[in-house]
Amino acid sequence: MTNQPPERLLRIGLPSKGRLAEISAQLLNDAGVSFRRPERSLFARCRDMPVEVTFLRTDDIPVLAAEGAIDLGITGADLVAESGAPLVHRLDLGIGSCRLALCVADDSKVTDARQLAGKRVATSFPRITRTWLAQRGVEAHFVELSGSVEIMIQLGVADAIVDLVETGSTLAANRLRVIDEIGRYETVLVQNHHVADAATADRIVRRLEGVVIARSYSLLEYNIPRSRLADAEKITPGFNSPTVSTLEDPEWCAVRAMVRRGEAHGIMERLEAIGASAIIETEIANCRL
Repeated sequence: MTNQPPERLLRIGLPSKGRLAEISAQLLNDAGVSFRRPERSLFARCRDMPVEVTFLRTDDIPVLAAEGAIDLGITGADLVAESGAPLVHRLDLGIGSCRLALCVADDSKVTDARQLAGKRVATSFPRITRTWLAQRGVEAHFVELSGSVEIMIQLGVADAIVDLVETGSTLAANRLRVIDEIGRYETVLVQNHHVADAATADRIVRRLEGVVIARSYSLLEYNIPRSRLADAEKITPGFNSPTVSTLEDPEWCAVRAMVRRGEAHGIMERLEAIGASAIIETEIANCRL
């Protein structure tokens, strides 16, 4: 009788520390993929699913997923692109949005990327930057770094930098300005091409998708005179259609519909303008569309 090793659990790679680690763990928990990380442990077993979570450096996750050490991974799309790893993109997670920008000093005479031919460019993203510049016919000398890119011009190490930009406050503090945008990125869920348990992977993706969509929408409920219902339905059409209920007063009805969260205030004002009352916005924790 041959003793065969047990099949490995589906393994998800999460960032081991930092803000993204907290956000990723909360996202999985909201999706019903719950676990408790023992202190200093690199692994955690999920309670109700055949899943194991492993905690890794964020920039190692694309490579380890491509090598098959993990089946799914949560990391930045910028890191996936920079790694060049052959992965399956499963889901945009709607968090960690940022842009990769080409920057020079405020007093630099450079206004176009083509002026950087033969110049020094400091970046933590040499693959992405080299490809982007090559598409514009620019060949530069690259100073490859893992951090503190924004100070390289002041140190005299580079003529330009390529770095992630969120609010722009860091650029202002270091007297830098953007001359071009290379790309926009956010946190993503990726999968290797030989996932251990495809059915469980699909369940997790579907659960996460429900949470991600729910975070983008609110549920609006309001009362409207039946004579204005058609106008109200144009404002809140819902997905297939809004839910309309008859009230005790036959001249009024109640409406429920999902709306984009960022548009909720404006929609509420438009509803109020046509006579809606008792307008309530409710947060959605999860949904399936």
